[in-house]
Amino acid sequence: MGTVTTSDGTTIFFKDWGPRDGEPIVFHHGWPLSADDWDNQMLFFLAQGYRVIAHDRRGHGRSTQTATGHDMDTYAADVTALTDALDLRGAVHIGHSTGGGEVTRYVARAKAGRVSKAVLVGAVPPLMLKTEANPGGLPKEVFDGFREGVASNRAQSFIDIPSGPFYGFNRPGAQVSQGLIDNWWRQGMMGAAIAHYLCVAAFSETDFTEDLRQIDVPVLVAHGTDDQVVPYDDSAPLTVKLLKNGTLKSYEGYPHGMLSTHPEVLNPDILAFIRS
Repeated sequence: MGTVTTSDGTTIFFKDWGPRDGEPIVFHHGWPLSADDWDNQMLFFLAQGYRVIAHDRRGHGRSTQTATGHDMDTYAADVTALTDALDLRGAVHIGHSTGGGEVTRYVARAKAGRVSKAVLVGAVPPLMLKTEANPGGLPKEVFDGFREGVASNRAQSFIDIPSGPFYGFNRPGAQVSQGLIDNWWRQGMMGAAIAHYLCVAAFSETDFTEDLRQIDVPVLVAHGTDDQVVPYDDSAPLTVKLLKNGTLKSYEGYPHGMLSTHPEVLNPDILAFIRS
């Protein structure tokens, strides 16, 4: 575990496990979580001989609880500071949800040779917000609800979200894991309320269309068809159409948090893509 300091003085916490000469995989977490959300994947890929790295986004987890820089440009710049400090080359970048947006912006702007492949899981691109150009998006009121939850009673909101739509635990017959719910709450409450509040606009209102068009490396786009947080129809299929070298893999009936509910399926699929 270590830290890197960005140009504006923000300290970014990260984990870095495995052989220094191993192929690096960098994990980017969703809102409002931390690097800990990748524990399962980090242990899995570590056992396969990879060097695994995960960071806490600014304002989240153990990184500085800064009130500024909660936008995708700054998030991507923070990733650049991390990858430069570790001198990562030929890395695979894997992002979930908001982290998928972060990966998209970073990879589109990354220095030559830094990135070999990318994986977007339940990711927010191309654009979540409903606009005239994106009529299938979600209305602003949905995201206002997230902001209201953070502002009025963040602790309760961070129980309600994982107990319901995030893991699909609100579906009939769902196998509910109290451990996942508690760990989601734990990670969320580690971060700063201001960061979580402002990040809602970053993940919902950022248009990644041009970023996706600029990406040359192979990209796996993995998405559950029962994603209640980032609806499938307005995300994954549209993302793949914009990529030069994208592969869509759909998971019938899987929820937004499928990396945690179905790691035994997702992990081998991602490994196969990395090795392909």
